Amino acid sequence: MTGFTLAELEAAADLVHSRMPPTPQYAWPLLAERAGCEVWVKHENHTPCGAFKVRGGIVYIDDLTRAEPACPGIVTATRGNHGQSIPFAARAHGIPVRVYVPEGNSVEKNAAMRAWGAEVVVHGTDFEDARVEAIRVGEAEGLHLIPPFHPLLVRGVATYALEFFRAVPDLDTVYAPVGMGSGICGLIRTRDLLGLKTEIVGVVAEGADAYAASFEAGHVVTKNTVRTFADGVACRAPWEGPLDIMLKGAARIVRVSDDEIAAAVRAYYTDTHNIAEGAGAAPLAALLQERGRLAGRKAGVILTGGNIDTALFAKTLAGETPAS
Repeated sequence: MTGFTLAELEAAADLVHSRMPPTPQYAWPLLAERAGCEVWVKHENHTPCGAFKVRGGIVYIDDLTRAEPACPGIVTATRGNHGQSIPFAARAHGIPVRVYVPEGNSVEKNAAMRAWGAEVVVHGTDFEDARVEAIRVGEAEGLHLIPPFHPLLVRGVATYALEFFRAVPDLDTVYAPVGMGSGICGLIRTRDLLGLKTEIVGVVAEGADAYAASFEAGHVVTKNTVRTFADGVACRAPWEGPLDIMLKGAARIVRVSDDEIAAAVRAYYTDTHNIAEGAGAAPLAALLQERGRLAGRKAGVILTGGNIDTALFAKTLAGETPAS
């Protein structure tokens, strides 16, 4: 499903780099002291949209404009970062974008989506409700539906993995958050294309552990609710495609509590003065949870985004864990 070649990935990277520079990766000494190992951070919080998803939007929209030059409009669903990536890429082509979000979605992510040109519509209590409504509206109005997981999105976001592995090819383990799976699937495919032995570990919130439960069961396990302030990993309905890739290529999926995620947000700011949203901090939370496992080795963590609302960030820095 996401079996792109290295040449195709390199072409995607060239396309992405025509819209944004590669993001940096740094080994932070204070994080190393905290984790008990060398820690490399891939700073996807440094993209034009503040998150890794922008890469997928660029690649997907480029393909769409060639395959469907008269596209009447796009509809999609999001918790925020995917919903910024699509209008960011589509605005250059004049394609209208409608984004469905659930009630209580990030105020600042909603504002950013509108600023990129999207019409933002609130529907339902969680991402799955918003996604189902986006499908219904797309079919009813003849709009092009962009799903949360698609081979072109995976190829696009995999360009961060190409940058990271080529800059630091001897990483022992890389931790990545799991929302709908594009990021970790891109990491797995890129590692395999480059012939590396790096262990890849997925990270979910304890209150949104559908992918962890599915990974352990070997088949899709759907949950009825999710409870986490880390909206980027608030998934309750996994898909078979990304799960199959994880089952074949991930070492394990780690659950972290919201308290651990909040502590990782604080650690990022204290040790590196970078802002991490909940999903972006989850990989560091997992590394810290497994502190003894990587002693003396070299770990990578993907800081997938820094789009946390100001009020939540202030509360977190004050030592609290935001309500889910």
